[in-house]
Amino acid sequence: MGFSRPRVAKDGTVRYAAVYRDVRGRIRHAGTFATEAQADKAWQTALAKIHLQRLPDPGKGRQRFRHYVEDTWFPNHVIELRTRENYDCEINRHIMPWFGDMRMIDILPIDVREWVTHLQSEGVKPPTIRYCMTVLSAIFTTALNDLVIVLHPCKGVKTPPVPKKKRVIITPEQFDALYAALPDPRMQLFAELKIETGLRWGEITELRPKDIDFPTRMLTVSRVVIELSPKHHPEGGRFLVKGYPKDREHRSLKLSKQISEKLAAYIAAKHRQPDDLIFFLHPDEYPQSPRLRVLADPETLGFIEPDRRYRHGTLSGYSAGICRCRHCKDVYADYRARRREAGKDSPRRRRTINTDGHFPRSWFRERIWKPAIEAADLRVHVRPHDLRHAHASWLLAGGADLQAVKERLGHASIITTEKYLHTLPDEDDSTLDAFDKIRNRSNPNGTIRAV
Repeated sequence: MGFSRPRVAKDGTVRYAAVYRDVRGRIRHAGTFATEAQADKAWQTALAKIHLQRLPDPGKGRQRFRHYVEDTWFPNHVIELRTRENYDCEINRHIMPWFGDMRMIDILPIDVREWVTHLQSEGVKPPTIRYCMTVLSAIFTTALNDLVIVLHPCKGVKTPPVPKKKRVIITPEQFDALYAALPDPRMQLFAELKIETGLRWGEITELRPKDIDFPTRMLTVSRVVIELSPKHHPEGGRFLVKGYPKDREHRSLKLSKQISEKLAAYIAAKHRQPDDLIFFLHPDEYPQSPRLRVLADPETLGFIEPDRRYRHGTLSGYSAGICRCRHCKDVYADYRARRREAGKDSPRRRRTINTDGHFPRSWFRERIWKPAIEAADLRVHVRPHDLRHAHASWLLAGGADLQAVKERLGHASIITTEKYLHTLPDEDDSTLDAFDKIRNRSNPNGTIRAV
């Protein structure tokens, strides 16, 4: 709202002040003019300028989703490198094929709902859909703050429910069986240290002798190593050491006497220096054995979409159909192996582990962990990270203070630590005993009376 206010000068001439109210209702002046028409034009121009400054630029909204994400959002979004790698994977796999060619201003909540339905029809798991929605929402939140769009398309859009599964905690008896099935004393020490400290994977694989004060048995967690693809690594490598753990806060925890003595003996026997990795892996130490491939009958696999010209599990499907499914890759690998065996191609050099000394996750999982799980015949799905869960659960089941366990594990919230209460399989025994005590109060012998 604005108006022109006449002013009479000392010499009797009349001039007009251009006056308007800003968005907060305060009186503003756009100047003083000789005529009322000039003053009206001035305050109207000032108001129009304010409104234009508060509206998004239509030109920004007309850019394609792909252009905004790849040129503006992703390069300038401050996130951890490992998170950046995960975001990049989900964006290119599930988000960009649907929204990439759409204009930012044209994307509405109905488009996001259709996208969620499409992912469900493609068989994408609910946790993955929820994670993709988190990424997509972060993109549109930034676009809204940058005045690229005026409506957040993800608001009010629901994703399929993700059921909360009961956490499986390995029991001491199961761990003993797993411990005995590990291939050598070093791996046994690695697993024992992990379950006695609850260290995360990147914390224990980056552990060095200088991090342990053996006289006091105090271990300090001050670094973590992460695995990245060369595309997202600052130097094109695989492992990157960060100078802070996941919670961005150094923490200290005390070791038991027996594990401290084992570590000290191991470090001395392996001649580890203060700055060396305690658990060091040489690239040639564990050569990768060739994977056994079972080739499926192409007649049972169907055709490659969308052309349906080539079948899965065939050489033409791999080369002409450009299919990289497991069946097509396996048949092509078998074809190359047969050619090398016949002397038609140069033999490939022996494969080695791509590492700078840190344990690669995939190598440990496939070469060490899974064979030990099968040998121990646990019959439950146990990951290396589940040893951290077991550490927390065992501490709480043994009567440890909840706050002390939170600080030992490095949890940001005590709510996270509370999830480990009453998670062991035998935790309900005391509850059943209490029920039986009252149920059989009138029948001490515990026999059921006939009706």
